[in-house]
Parts: sequence; C-alpha cells; structure tokens
Amino acid sequence: MKSLALQTGKATEEVIGQILAVQASTKGAIQAVGSIEECIGEISTYASAVAGSIEEQGAATLEISNNVANAAQETSKIVAVLGEVADAAIATRTSAEIVLTASESVEGAVENLRREVESFLGNVAA
Repeated sequence: MKSLALQTGKATEEVIGQILAVQASTKGAIQAVGSIEECIGEISTYASAVAGSIEEQGAATLEISNNVANAAQETSKIVAVLGEVADAAIATRTSAEIVLTASESVEGAVENLRREVESFLGNVAA
C-alpha cells in the first residue's frame, strides 16, 4: 500500500504540476489577449483620428472649391463691367470727336463772320 500511496502522491503532484502549467499558460493567454485588445483600442483611436482629419479636409476642400467658384463669378462680373467701361470710353471719344468737329466748324464760321464784318465796316467807313 505504501507503494500505491507513493504512486498516488506522485501522480497527484504531476496532475497538480500540469494544472499549474495550464493555469500559467492560461494567464499568459489572457495577458496576450489583453495586449491585443489594447492594440485594437489604439488602432481604433488612430482610425477615428484619421477619419476626423479626412472629414475636416473634405470640408476645407469644399470651402476652397466654393471660394474659387465665387471668385470666378466675381471675375466674370468685373470683365463685364470693364467691357461696359470700354464701350463708354469709345462713346466718349466719339462724342469728343463730334464736339471737336463742331468746334472747328464754329471757328470757321466765326472767322468768316469776322471777315464779313470787317469788310462791311470797311465799306461803311469808305
């Protein structure tokens, strides 16, 4: 019996050793799973930050696009106004040329009138 008790004791110790090894292995696996969970949490945080940055970049790009479209519209308006200014300048030049021509005609008429008056006065005085 003593031998059986010794064998039972050794077997029990072996089983206890195996149980302790399994427990240690399980603890290691739990720690590994915890580390993996932490890594996944960090990845999730980074992914959220990237998604937020992408959203902000999209909003900024949309605002830039709107600003460019507005600038293009305002530039078109300026071009149209400059066209009107050019047309007004041409019309003003045409009017100035008409006034110059009329002024030259009046000057010629005044010169003719002056000669006729001088001639008349010369005839009356003689």
